[in-house]
Amino acid sequence: MQGRRTLLAVAEVAAWWVPLAALWLVLVSTVDPLEVAVGAGASAVVAFVARGARRAVTGR
Repeated sequence: MQGRRTLLAVAEVAAWWVPLAALWLVLVSTVDPLEVAVGAGASAVVAFVARGARRAVTGR
């Protein structure tokens, strides 16, 4: 059961990360490796925060 819970958590974070990273790439003016790395990191942080906020609201 723990493996399924972990897989669902990873899927939820990925579901947040993909559109956030895409939005970052749309909004930056240049796409160089540093910009991509910063965007990926910032999107990952926000994805984890969004998951935590959703869990806080729903209680699950």
